[in-house]
Order: sequence, then C-alpha cells, then structure tokens
Amino acid sequence: MRMPYLHTPQELRDVLKSARVVAIMGLSAKPDQASYSVGRYLHSAGYTIYPVNPTISEWEGLKSYSTLADIPEKVDIVDVFRGAQHLPRIIEEAIAVGAKTVWAQLGIENPDAKTLAETNDINLVMNRCMKIEHMKMQALG
Repeated sequence: MRMPYLHTPQELRDVLKSARVVAIMGLSAKPDQASYSVGRYLHSAGYTIYPVNPTISEWEGLKSYSTLADIPEKVDIVDVFRGAQHLPRIIEEAIAVGAKTVWAQLGIENPDAKTLAETNDINLVMNRCMKIEHMKMQALG
C-alpha cells in the first residue's frame, strides 16, 4: 500500500530512487523558467523525461505531448508546474494512466488534491521541488 501524502526525507528518497520516467506538466521551452531548469537537471540525472505542454511541439529535442494519455510508456512521476487549481484534474489524469506519484512543485498545494490522492491510493508530494530533493538525496549518497 502506498503512502498517499509523502513528506518525510526517506519517503521522498524512495520515490526518487525507484522512478525512471517523469512527465513534466507545464514544462516550458523558455530557459529562464524553473520548469526548464528542473527538466534539464532531471534529464541529466538519468530520468526519461516527457514534456507535457500543448503549447510547444518539443523541448530540448524531445517531443512534447498534449496530455498524459498521449505518452507512449508508463509514467512513474508526474511533476507539476501548473497552478494549484489544476492539481485535482492532473491527479485524475495520473490515476487514469497508472502513474505512481504526482509531485507538485514549490508553491503548489491543494487540499482537494490531497483527498483525491488518499482515496485513490496515489502518492502525492506537494510544495517541494523535485530537483532540490534529488540534489539532497545525491549529497547524502
């Protein structure tokens, strides 16, 4: 059974170590955006990245997808760079494609999303940066 709302350092490390495929919702093609730098970091760290942004056709040479359902393989983590109001809908999409975890970046929290994750047995991380948490994990070995 999954722990629906992840927040301890060990829980975050476990998710980061077990994941290989990351869909980044709202990944921007603009290098000055946080999603861009997080995407580059995660890609360089060895994760398979799927950009999910219907407003761009590609990111760093990778095809961009309009929805999670369009991605051709199973996603481990859906990394969210969208407003908190979108989080429940994104969790519903993640459930539909069998993703294990939804990771909402810094500043993104939604109590309805937490309830939805708990009732549907999907891991949820809110208000944390995946890049920062990965860097912490790397520093600790």
